Amino acid sequence: MKKMTEQHLINAFGGESQAHMRYLHFGNQAEKEKFTNVARLFRAISHAEYVHAGDHYKALKHLNGGFVANSMAAFGPGDTLKNLQLAIDGETFEIEEMYPVYIEVAKFQGEKIAQRSFEWSYATEKLHKQLFEKAFDAVNAGKDVELGPVHVCEVCGYTLEGEAPDRCPVCGAVKEKFTAFR
Repeated sequence: MKKMTEQHLINAFGGESQAHMRYLHFGNQAEKEKFTNVARLFRAISHAEYVHAGDHYKALKHLNGGFVANSMAAFGPGDTLKNLQLAIDGETFEIEEMYPVYIEVAKFQGEKIAQRSFEWSYATEKLHKQLFEKAFDAVNAGKDVELGPVHVCEVCGYTLEGEAPDRCPVCGAVKEKFTAFR
């Protein structure tokens, strides 16, 4: 694998891993503040980030050794409103800066497995941002977010509110590959 794409995979793995852990902590904070649906949303999206990290990690199976991951990560947790803003900011970075560049470099370098992993994450991060914005608006108004079941595809991390589709629109996985967060 070309070194630049390889480093992007390492960085993306680091970023998604950190998002996974941050969102678990943010979910706990939301639970303490009695925002149970926001807590459920954080936990569902945390799981999607875990799937993304796993996809990136699998694409790095040729490596052997320690490597430094340089990834944008939001620090300074606070109350649920602040945590939602940190989540929105992180998703925005991935959508507007990180994944578009990683996809183009992987495409240019002919690294199809990395490109697919980046594209799957990129498609999903847009949905995460929308869900976090919906939650932010509710919490900003002093309410818990109204939220139906959230489903996460175990193959690519695709996340949606509502019932799982027959096939994932991102990776084509069957309905049974979705995990529900109710």
